[in-house]
Amino acid sequence: MAQTVGFVPTMGALHDGHLSLVKKSLAENDLTVVSIFVNPAQFAPHEDLTSYPRTLPKDIEILENTRSPGAGSCETRYPAAVFAPTANEMYPSGIVLEIAEQKGAFVEVKGFSHQMEGQTRPTFFRGVATVVTKLFNVIQPTNAYFGQKDIQQALILKRLVTDLLMSHPTPQNLHIVPTGRDLTDGLALSSRNLYLSPAGRKVAPTLRQALLAAEIAWNGGATKHETLVRAITVMDAAIRRAHREGLTAGIKLDYIEMNDTKTFEVLDAQARKTEGSTVILSGAFYVDKTAAHRQYSAG
Repeated sequence: MAQTVGFVPTMGALHDGHLSLVKKSLAENDLTVVSIFVNPAQFAPHEDLTSYPRTLPKDIEILENTRSPGAGSCETRYPAAVFAPTANEMYPSGIVLEIAEQKGAFVEVKGFSHQMEGQTRPTFFRGVATVVTKLFNVIQPTNAYFGQKDIQQALILKRLVTDLLMSHPTPQNLHIVPTGRDLTDGLALSSRNLYLSPAGRKVAPTLRQALLAAEIAWNGGATKHETLVRAITVMDAAIRRAHREGLTAGIKLDYIEMNDTKTFEVLDAQARKTEGSTVILSGAFYVDKTAAHRQYSAG
């Protein structure tokens, strides 16, 4: 019987959020592969690619000490391999950050990359789609695992494997895993959040609190407009409180929005929850110049 291969793509600087995906893959597959590659195509020219943390030796040590029991067995499983390619290996034609100067094959999921996070990072999902296509071609995984925190990315990748008729993984085997969160304040476990200042760390959970308030309003029958007003009210109150306490920390709300899960189109202001439907409730909040994204589906 063929062995199943689980795959967790990362850009390194591993934390407990990554490891929750790795452990799920270990539990559900015979073999698990983790990739570590800081993808240049995801960075715009004004973003500092060189400052992204690169901690490969530490990441490998963390993975060597990560284990999980296999589902339905007494076997203890460890990651089987780490794939850590160079930029030249992943981009044989070379790679520069200016799209107009790039050469070679790139992948774009048309009509799904300009909404939500794509509004302020218009080339980001092109870079994601390109590198994940390459990684899927190399690894040929049975199952692949992505965090719900990056729900737009995960849904775009589901669209990618569907439209390109990929068999490894199939769309149903691209799994979206609930976001791992800090048990004390609920802040998402992410590489960016590790670099928050103490003041920024105190303010950053505000966005999740706002989105939870919005989710309650939406599920309670509020219109989309009323739902977003509720979220923004929570954000505004928290920002004013932070300023009074001297916790400025470069605070700025980027956006809070509600989008259709299939088309990513913005919901009408008077839309209400309908039975069986799901929407994407998402937001971005800058703290210490760090974009703290909290994206998830609301029933």
